[in-house]
Amino acid sequence: MSPLPGVRVGEPPPLPPVVGVVPVSPVGVVGVVGRMEHGDSLGNTGRLGPGDVQWMTAGRGIVHSEFPRIEEGLMWGFQLWVNLPAKDKMTAPRYQDIPAARIPEVAIEGGLVRVVAGTFGGVTGPVEGIATRPTMLDARLDEGASVVLPAPSGQNAFAYPFEGTPKLGADARSVARGNLAVLGPGDGLRVEGPGRVLLLSGTPLGEPIARYGPFVMNTRDELVRAFEDFRAGRLGR
Repeated sequence: MSPLPGVRVGEPPPLPPVVGVVPVSPVGVVGVVGRMEHGDSLGNTGRLGPGDVQWMTAGRGIVHSEFPRIEEGLMWGFQLWVNLPAKDKMTAPRYQDIPAARIPEVAIEGGLVRVVAGTFGGVTGPVEGIATRPTMLDARLDEGASVVLPAPSGQNAFAYPFEGTPKLGADARSVARGNLAVLGPGDGLRVEGPGRVLLLSGTPLGEPIARYGPFVMNTRDELVRAFEDFRAGRLGR
C-alpha cells in the first residue's frame, strides 16, 4: 500500500510502460476509500471503485496510466506485481476488470473471507488463467474469531495485516498492521482476530529475474531490447 508520489489531484500522470509482468491493481480489495481511473496505449479505459479488482497482464508490453480520484481525503489500495514465466513474457496484454459484486464472500463464524483468486470454503475466485496459480484472500475477523486460510504446499506465500493486530500461525504470533509475514513450509495459515489480513500465495517460477523500473525480464539483453522498443515507440502497440 503506497501513496502515488508526484501525482497531483486533477492532473493525469504520464503513461508508464509495463513489460513482462502481471500487475495486480486491487483498488478496494481492502475495502478502501477512493477510486482509480485507468487508461492505456491500446485505448482501454476504466474506473475501479471500492472493492473492485483489476488484474492486468502486461505481457509483451503496454503503456498504462492510473489516475487516483481521492474521496474524503483518502486513497487506499494495493498494487502487486506477479511475474510471468519466460515462455509467457511476450503474450498479448489483457485485463480482468472485476467489480466487487463478482468477488465471492464466504461467511465464517465471527468473520468474512473475500475470495479474489484461488479457492476457499468451496468457492473459487474470479481471477483465472494465471500461470503461477495464485491464491488471494481478504479475511476480516472479529475478536476471538479464527480461520485457517489455504496456502497450497509448494507455493511461496505471505500475509499482510492492514487492520488491527491479528495473531498468525500455530504459535498465535501477534503481527501489527503494516507488517508483512513471510510464511514457511505448510499448506495453510491460522489467523485469529481481531483484524483484517490479505493472504497471497503463488507457485515459484525458479527463473532468473532481470528488472529495471517497470520492466521485468529474465536477462539483461531482454531488458535492453524492451527499453529500445519503448524509446522507438514500438511498445504497447
